[in-house]
This record gives sequence, C-alpha cells and structure tokens, in this order.
Amino acid sequence: MRMEHSGWAKGKTVLVTGGSQGIGHAVAAAFHALGAKVTVTGTRASFDEYDEPLAGVTYVQADLSQPAARLDLAERFPVLDVLVNNAGGGNRNEYDQQAFEAVIDLNLNAVMDLSVRLLPALKAAGKGAIVNVGSLASFLALKETPAYTAAKAGLLGLTRALGDKWAPDGVRVNLVAPGFIATRMTAPMRVDAAYEARLLKAVPMRRWGEPAEIADAILFLASPASSYITGQSIAIDGGLMLR
Repeated sequence: MRMEHSGWAKGKTVLVTGGSQGIGHAVAAAFHALGAKVTVTGTRASFDEYDEPLAGVTYVQADLSQPAARLDLAERFPVLDVLVNNAGGGNRNEYDQQAFEAVIDLNLNAVMDLSVRLLPALKAAGKGAIVNVGSLASFLALKETPAYTAAKAGLLGLTRALGDKWAPDGVRVNLVAPGFIATRMTAPMRVDAAYEARLLKAVPMRRWGEPAEIADAILFLASPASSYITGQSIAIDGGLMLR
C-alpha cells in the first residue's frame, strides 16, 4: 500500500459480517489495528462466546439469513465507509432443495439485500467500498456443494453488476476469492497428513494461506490505494487457479 495512504482507515466506520472468527476475525482485527471503528456480526449471543473476542470492536448478534436481522443491522449505520460481506457457509446435503435454498439465501441473497440497504450509508461516506468474500468456488465447480458453488459464482456476477451500477455514486465493489486458508472451518482437512498433502499438491506455493493474507487484500481493496478499481476479483490461492 502506498505510504501516503498508510493512515487512511483511522476513524473510518467498517462493518464485517461474520467477523467473529476465521477470515472475518482477521479482517476486523486488521481494520481495528489501523484505527477504524469496527462492527462485526456473529450468530452467538455475545462476542465472549467465541475463542478470540476483540476488545474495542462492536459485536452484533445477527442471523443474516433472516431479512429482519439485515434490516436491523443496516439501520445502525447512517454512514458507512467499508462493508465486508464475509458471512456465509455451506450445508452437508446441498442436493436437498431446502438446504440448497438456505445456502443461496445466506451466501448470495443476504449479500444483495444488505448491500442495497447500506448503499445510502456508503454514499453518505463519500467514497464507500464494498468487498465481497467469494471463494475459488466463484470460478471452479465443487460438485459436493452445488449451492455454495452457485452462490459464490453468483456473488462474482453480483460484484461486477454492482460495481458497474454504483460507480457513479462513488461506491466501489470488489471481491476476494480465498483458496485453502488455515481456519477452524478447514481444520478437518488438515487432520489427515496424507489427505492434506494431496490437497497442497495442487497449490504451487505448497502451503495453506493465512487469514491475515486475505485481510491484507481486503484492506487494499477498501483503501484509497485501489481508488480506480471496481467490479474486480482477486484469487488469493497460492497459485491454485493456475493449474
């Protein structure tokens, strides 16, 4: 990031959905360290119920699959500088129609709804930024998770459409697509050394990514250093997409 932008986040208002753990937690911590006023969402009653609550960060309990929760959350922000749409997840049986629709609702419909509701707040900030957290499933088919794949592919298209639509309003919209990242969610994939080795064989850099590496990219896309970038996606995958 250019030196003249090193203090850009101080005093900015930032919302990170699903910021209680994993990638979202790293993003929230990074913004907070730069002096931003950070709010995160989670599904548990309080931040203290998670492994690493962040002092100085506002926590809001919100099940973002529910429209009422999204409405309540949006009403908290008359002005918002950065929205990081990170909340999401899959289901064990996405070939079940009910499960399929639930995954689409959380990973795609909720992002659209919350982004539209927060557009006035982002416009009020002057140069608001949205960063959507996609996945390699935004580009590649994951046959065991058709809903997650469809939602993340849809999120890529949504990022492009909103980036185009809202550029005249001064609101930029971009996406990061994490690869294999070492989080609690991926911990089961790292238990079996042989299985892990097979996974990493597809990654030219031969290692797992760290949540902080995703956070760094999100900081860039939210910052003035990327002021002429919108509607774009960055795969943060150690080169996996090259194969």
